[in-house]
Parts: sequence; structure tokens; C-alpha cells
Amino acid sequence: MASQPIYQFYVELQDYTPKIWRRFQVLGNVTAARLGYIIMTMFEMQASHLFCIDVMYRRNFYQAMGKSFPSEEIEKLFPPDKIKETCRYDVQNQMTVDFDDEEAENAAYVKISQLVSNSGDEMVLFYDYGDGWEVSITLEKIFEDKELPGRELPRVLEGDGYGIIENCGGPGGLKELEKAFKKKSGKKYREFCNWLGFEELDLTSFDVDDMNFRLKKVPRIYADAYELGLEPTKQSLNLLTRKYKK
Repeated sequence: MASQPIYQFYVELQDYTPKIWRRFQVLGNVTAARLGYIIMTMFEMQASHLFCIDVMYRRNFYQAMGKSFPSEEIEKLFPPDKIKETCRYDVQNQMTVDFDDEEAENAAYVKISQLVSNSGDEMVLFYDYGDGWEVSITLEKIFEDKELPGRELPRVLEGDGYGIIENCGGPGGLKELEKAFKKKSGKKYREFCNWLGFEELDLTSFDVDDMNFRLKKVPRIYADAYELGLEPTKQSLNLLTRKYKK
């Protein structure tokens, strides 16, 4: 049974239409780092770039207080300039030396139950600071389910859209890919096919069963990469590239 409270989140890729989103559940005792690995798995991010999670601390604080007090009274008691706007969490290792943020906390040492606690609390995952991917994270609810086996979590309930393509140039580049693969002809299409190594790409596709299979395995591979600096094994690479579907 699930001995920990269950956290349900809604996540959405920013600056891209049509929407690419997921609704999923995790145990409240997972770390911020593992939350990141779970989200990266769901959006086809291959753990080849740095990432961090920002907690919208001031916004979440005011929203929670607003359930009991008028906004003008809250700001008098707790002036905005006295409350930190965001708190950043990243995985601090050899990879992050050049991007060291003295104010950032280590995501591997803090649990999500310490970051968000009220419905509507928000965070943002940033991935690949060059391409600039952003995924908004909204806590929908916290609940208990003594009948649900803990091994079933994390699990995705629903979603839409494929995810990202690594190194394509961010949301704008992803839109170019979408247009080229819809057209299936022209110079851009041929260039993308040669680069990616395939001729079919459906960015509207989403397989919830396959994603739940991956959620039980891929985050561990990402943890080994980010936290231990381990290269993926051949078996792990086959999993990441979906060789099991061929």
C-alpha cells in the first residue's frame, strides 16, 4: 500500500502549441531531483543537459495566505521585498561547476513535500539552458490511498503530445520540425530526416501505457547519470531508445 501521501501534478511544456502536457502522481517522499527525472522522462528529455527546478515561493505563500486573509492585509504583514520570490534546486555535481549558483539548494537532498503543500502551488523545471525548455508544474492535490500499492507510483494518468526533440533549438525549433514532418517534403524535411535518422515524427502522439512502463525504469538511469556521473549501460541505452518496441 502507499504509506506516504500522494501528490498529483499537472505539467505543461511552455511556449509551444498545441499543448504538450501530463497529469501524474508521485509519493510525497520523492526528492526534487527525482521529480525532475520523472518530468524529463515524460517529456522525452534524455538527461544530456543541465536542469533545475524553481519553486515559486512568494507566489505560493501569498496564494496560501489569501485563503484566510485579504491580499492588502497580507502584503502589509509580509511585504513582497521581505519574501524571497523563488527558490532554486539543482543537482550539484561536477557537471554544474560552471553554472554554480551559491543560492541554489541540492535537489537530491530535499523532498517535494518540503517544497509544495497546497493545491495550486507552482514550480518550473528548466532543462537545457541553451535551448531553453521550460515545464510549468502545478500541484493539483495531495491525498492518501491505502489501497494503491506504492510500487504503482510514479504513474501518469493522462496527457497529450509527444514531448521535445533534443538540440532542436527549443520551442521554435520544435515548431519547425512539426511543420516539416507534416509536409513530408522539401529541403528542411530532408535535412531533419538525415539529422534524426527517421522519416516519421508525430508530435501529437502520446502512449500512456508505454510512458508508465518507462516511468518505472528511466528515472533511475537519469539519477545514475546526474548524481553519480555514470554512463548508461547498453541495456539502459536500449531502453532509452525504445529498442523493446522493435
